[in-house]
Amino acid sequence: MGTRVEELVALVREGRIEAFIERAWLLEPADLADVLSDLDDDERLALVRVLPVEISSQALVEMPYEEHAEDIVAALDREQAAGIVDELEDDDAADLLGELDRDDQERILSAVGDRRDVDRLLGYHEETAGGLMTLQVVTVTDHDSVGLALEAVRRQAENIDDVTEIFVVDTARRLAGVLTFKQLVLANSGRQVREVMEDVVAQVFPDVDQEEVARLMARYNLPSIPVVDATNRLLGRVTYDDVIDVTEAEATEDLLRFGGVSPDEALGGSWGDAVRSRLPWLYVNLLTAFLAAAVVYYFERSIAAIPTLAVWMPIIAGMGGNTGTQALAVSVRRISLGLVPVSRMWSVISKEILVGAFNGLAIGVVIGVLAVMLGEPWRFGLVVFLAMSGNLVVAGFAGSFIPVFLERLGVDPAVASSIFVTTFTDVCGFLLLLGLGTMVLL
Repeated sequence: MGTRVEELVALVREGRIEAFIERAWLLEPADLADVLSDLDDDERLALVRVLPVEISSQALVEMPYEEHAEDIVAALDREQAAGIVDELEDDDAADLLGELDRDDQERILSAVGDRRDVDRLLGYHEETAGGLMTLQVVTVTDHDSVGLALEAVRRQAENIDDVTEIFVVDTARRLAGVLTFKQLVLANSGRQVREVMEDVVAQVFPDVDQEEVARLMARYNLPSIPVVDATNRLLGRVTYDDVIDVTEAEATEDLLRFGGVSPDEALGGSWGDAVRSRLPWLYVNLLTAFLAAAVVYYFERSIAAIPTLAVWMPIIAGMGGNTGTQALAVSVRRISLGLVPVSRMWSVISKEILVGAFNGLAIGVVIGVLAVMLGEPWRFGLVVFLAMSGNLVVAGFAGSFIPVFLERLGVDPAVASSIFVTTFTDVCGFLLLLGLGTMVLL
């Protein structure tokens, strides 16, 4: 695919737009989005201006978030931008326009033929079920016969691209059940829909967070999930393709937070944006690093008397940091999936302490024996063994307790935990090695 993208980019830069458009009709929207992403801002805008809206609209929706496809739409004249919005599904149009300020939204929507659905979706927060849903659903009523329901499905499906499920509603449009095409086609045409429908496995309100929507769809393997209001009236549905995008975005956000990087930092942003995002966390890390340095300073005389202690300090601290990070990664994942209720908090922490203790003994024996084999006295090997074993127990505790504790305080554990866990294992590792060394060897 990389070679094809390069060829298409070359066509644009050579000014062979007609040849480009001929090939663009044959491309998948995601592949054309790659071409747009490889062009600079001016080239991208110039190309979209000459592309048919049937092509450009789908490609813009598929562009990565950090490429800011909405800026291209805002730079177009009102009629062309409105034409792109008209070509899109209501949820895709709302996603694209939702990144613009209200004035630009109104300028474009004023030229859209029927803007009601997009306006409704723009009223919801973008990271909720309402912000993800489409209002395009196929419905049948529970008192219809299967034959009438099939006719209703045929009429509605003509205007909806992605039909995965049929939702059953009553006369007040309250959600009553769900049907698959197989159930509808195989059922006797004279039976009533309520006799062949299934219960709804899961449904959400429009203000439910997008992560919870994704969790429910993954848990129950749903191709779509209905969105209802407080009276159980069907409002729309969230489809699996939107959930895939949510999962990717949330995973990226969690990964950035886990590394101490703000999720607000755009992956394609400037170096200045990166500095402003990361520098505050580095200052916090600098302060916590002084705690570990203070421990070393306190045992300055011990290090002067036994210089080889300094050789083993980074080994003890490094292994503790790695163990703490392992426990932290698992704990943050448990929290993000909602698997750490208050009743199970201490069992989770106990498990990580036990894992740390077992690994500590296994690694401690190896490192203690290695110290003796390198010519150190057996008491030195004992100190190294105890320090390593103890620090890995501490690491298991810190990696599990700190994120749970921060989450209970309402602090995002993915952002703050790594700094505190690393500091905790460094301080305890130095304290154990130097403290035990002072007591046993001096």
